Amino acid sequence: MWVQVVTAPNLMIAEMWKEFFEGEGIPTLILPDKEKAGVGELASYRIFVSQERVHVVEEILRRL
Repeated sequence: MWVQVVTAPNLMIAEMWKEFFEGEGIPTLILPDKEKAGVGELASYRIFVSQERVHVVEEILRRL
């Protein structure tokens, strides 16, 4: 199961989060935020990680 951990304002930022988490060995999924209007790169995106890795992400985000 996937759990949302971050919302990004655009695709470029979402991809940066994905690269960051995957660099830490955390599988990451990016999906468009259907609740906010926008198309393509200007749309908001939700970043999801595997439920088993949420505790690792929370620790990483605390360090930022």
